[in-house]
Amino acid sequence: MPNLARVIETYTYDDYRHWEGEWELIDGIPLSMSPAPMRIHQSIATVIIAELYNQLEACKTCEVLGEIDYKVSNDTILKPDIALTCGETNERYLTKAPEIIVEIISKSTAKRDEKYKFEIYENEKVKYYILVYPNDLRAKVYKLKGSKYDKEGDFLLESYDFEETTCKLSLDFERVFRRFR
Repeated sequence: MPNLARVIETYTYDDYRHWEGEWELIDGIPLSMSPAPMRIHQSIATVIIAELYNQLEACKTCEVLGEIDYKVSNDTILKPDIALTCGETNERYLTKAPEIIVEIISKSTAKRDEKYKFEIYENEKVKYYILVYPNDLRAKVYKLKGSKYDKEGDFLLESYDFEETTCKLSLDFERVFRRFR
């Protein structure tokens, strides 16, 4: 009798870098990032990037980036919506854990961002993980305490100060969500 067990083909960074379109790779399994994000998603990302960027003028070791590859391992490459990285020297992709990662939630990626990426970023020791919910105009901020994320709160109109980053930063969520209220 033939073996009916399924074999799942897995991939590595060498495969990933040749693919067309937008992809992520988690434990060797490719995940499509299409369709493209909605306008509100892109607008919120732009405001957050601008807010952080404007605070980095005096800090030359950190930079805020949108949708750059973060190579966690040879079979896990993520593309966070926003990453604050400090001291990164690789031009092609991030090689060390960013200090802040922001994911803007959409229906098609909610489970991936809330569960799988949450666990990966926690294991990689990303200091702050922010989940932004554009439909609710709300953000959940998580801070790494020891080896686990601790929820700092839900933010709608408040500001949050990042105390454990190389450059002292804050995010004013009232300003982030202002034009959508």
